[in-house]
Amino acid sequence: MEQVITAMADALFITSNLGRIKKVNRAAQQLFGFSEEELINKPISLIIDDEQVLIEAIQQHSFFQKNLQNLEVVCRTKTREKRLIAFSCSVIPKKIKGLEEIVYIGRDITARQQREQRTSAQYAITRILSESQTVKQVIPQILQSICQNLGWDLGELWTPSQYIGTSVQEHSLNAVLRCVEIWSSRVISVREFKAITWQTTYTPGVGLPGRIWIRRLPLWIHDITEDGDTRRSQPAAEAGLHAAFGFPILDDSEILGVMVFFSRDVQPKDKDLLQMVASIGSQIAQFIKRKQAEDALVESEERYRDLFENANDLIQCVNASGHFLYVNRAWREALGYSEAELANMNVFDIIHPEFKQDCLQRFYQVLSGENIEQVKAAFVTKDGQTIFLEGNINCKFVEGYPVAIRGIFRNITQRLATEKALRHQQEETERLLLNSLPAVISKPLKEPANIVEDVADVTVLFADIVGFTEIAASMSAIQLVNLLNSIFSTFDRLTKEHGLQRIKTIDDAYIVVGGLPPRRRDHAQAIALMALQMQTAIALFNTENNQNFSIRIGIHSGSVFARLIDFKKFTYNLWGNTVNIASCMESQGIVGKIQVTEDTYKFLCDEFLFEKRGEIEVQGKGKITTYLLIGRKG
Repeated sequence: MEQVITAMADALFITSNLGRIKKVNRAAQQLFGFSEEELINKPISLIIDDEQVLIEAIQQHSFFQKNLQNLEVVCRTKTREKRLIAFSCSVIPKKIKGLEEIVYIGRDITARQQREQRTSAQYAITRILSESQTVKQVIPQILQSICQNLGWDLGELWTPSQYIGTSVQEHSLNAVLRCVEIWSSRVISVREFKAITWQTTYTPGVGLPGRIWIRRLPLWIHDITEDGDTRRSQPAAEAGLHAAFGFPILDDSEILGVMVFFSRDVQPKDKDLLQMVASIGSQIAQFIKRKQAEDALVESEERYRDLFENANDLIQCVNASGHFLYVNRAWREALGYSEAELANMNVFDIIHPEFKQDCLQRFYQVLSGENIEQVKAAFVTKDGQTIFLEGNINCKFVEGYPVAIRGIFRNITQRLATEKALRHQQEETERLLLNSLPAVISKPLKEPANIVEDVADVTVLFADIVGFTEIAASMSAIQLVNLLNSIFSTFDRLTKEHGLQRIKTIDDAYIVVGGLPPRRRDHAQAIALMALQMQTAIALFNTENNQNFSIRIGIHSGSVFARLIDFKKFTYNLWGNTVNIASCMESQGIVGKIQVTEDTYKFLCDEFLFEKRGEIEVQGKGKITTYLLIGRKG
């Protein structure tokens, strides 16, 4: 039996019923660091933190004549290092009551516990970083989470700036580190230690924070009271703190700060833990830099806010986790959510369930660098209504970090609801128009017609990209064509959306008319709205393509001669004084402005805002009073 006990891999103790150690094997001596002489006749409390819990559990199981299996107990080694031991215990009865002996067989499960703690901590940190909105919100949560999940008692953040966020290059050795955040457990009394810490500063290479700063690597201290830190070792000892470790918040060669943690226990170096916190430091640094980039983006785009606020399209901007950074007035009015409500919302909270999976896939695509030029989605308004949207989304990257996913959408709910009726109406219009054409037309409809009409009431828009020649000289033909195609495709969409007709494009000029068949009575209003949206489209195009295009627009209302080129598509050629005057309004206009004649002004003055420009000279017409279209009233 002696040989079996000696050869056992598990630790074995035999004690009296009062807890005095009577026998111990070699595995127990090695596990706890005591010799046999140091343990015999000593109380079991020498190695077990809470002996009473163990004794009560043994007595309870003894009453029911059962062995006690896998009772997890916190124990201490000779050097007071903490170990978690799973004990199996049994009572050896004796003839004389009171002389019973208790057999303890223990297995060290500290490593298993540490693995579970590290997994729990890593998961908690990842969740915090994904849900938090600001750096000042995330840091206290991370300090608390690391302490609670890993069983440490106090955590600190050290940084050379007022708060973490200002990066310092690797060669900078003049930083002065200050503690800017502390979290501590309620089970320890560290008031004086905190007071000293708030007043303490370290330079690179000095103290635990300074050594981590200069090495750019995690560091472990077995017992801070033996570390030789003249500023905080003694206060730490008085507060009952011993083991310490820390790690840098590091992104490549840039260090943003240092986190340091303390424990009441003396603990051996945990290499796996140091490896894990090095990864956590990198995660925190990436979060901080992403937030910095988001803040910089918001600041840089402030000048576009007024433009976005007056846009009729629904414009939104969210961060890489889907939380809202900005929505414009049209978005808020369409969806019904206030800015205060959006501060705590995610874009996926309002996407209709049937569209959520597709939108999530699109979201990941733009995060990887793709531009999605055409996307359809359905949002749920605050009052539970569903609206259907169509538009494009793209991602803004700063220093390689995705900081903002921007979407520009049109509300197509009404269009979808009436699409069938519109098709029927168009077919009926074609039939009526065919019956009204002169009898001389005997060609099949699929052949081009060539009918000239005098149309008395239309509005013509001329738009021109200013400085086109200079811009063309600075890029290849393919680049130029691609840019112009992108701009004109947007203009084509607006033309179709407002029920207007594009006449033709000449190089960089764009010509649109409202009032031709199929006619709409409010053609001047439609042209004015399109002109304002063309300005918005150019501004967004410049932002997304790093260009500096300007547009000049002229508008006039009157009569024209129109030749129907394609009956099915209602494609026309156009000429007459109205066309010439509209062209003059553009060519003699102001860069970035919309100039209209007095005839057009009379159609629009009740609904739109204008600024009187005065009179300009138009060849063949003399002086004409003109106005600058500013925006829509209300």
